[in-house]
Amino acid sequence: MEAKKFPEPQPYTDKPRPAIALEPVESNQVGAIGYDPDTKTLAVQFRRGARAIYHYPGVEPETFEAFKGAESIGTYFGQHLKALPFEKFAPDEVPA
Repeated sequence: MEAKKFPEPQPYTDKPRPAIALEPVESNQVGAIGYDPDTKTLAVQFRRGARAIYHYPGVEPETFEAFKGAESIGTYFGQHLKALPFEKFAPDEVPA
C-alpha cells in the first residue's frame, strides 16, 4: 500500500477569508471547527502554531458530521482530512 502524501506547507493566501463561524471543540490538536454547507467548505483552526485557519473545499456534510462527532477529532483529522487540498488564512486578518 502506498503511503499517503500530504500537502507541502503553504503560505497564507491573499484572498479574503470566507465567513465560516468556528466552534471550539474538545481536542488536544484541533481548537475549533466550522462548516459552510453551501460551499461544502470545512474550516479548521489548530491549537498549536500560528493558529492559522485552514479551509478544505469539497467536504461532504456527512464527513463534517463524522469529524465533529468523532471520539478523537485529532485522529479523525489525521486519517481522513489532513491530505485534502486546502487554503491557509491568517488567524486575525486586519483590513488594510
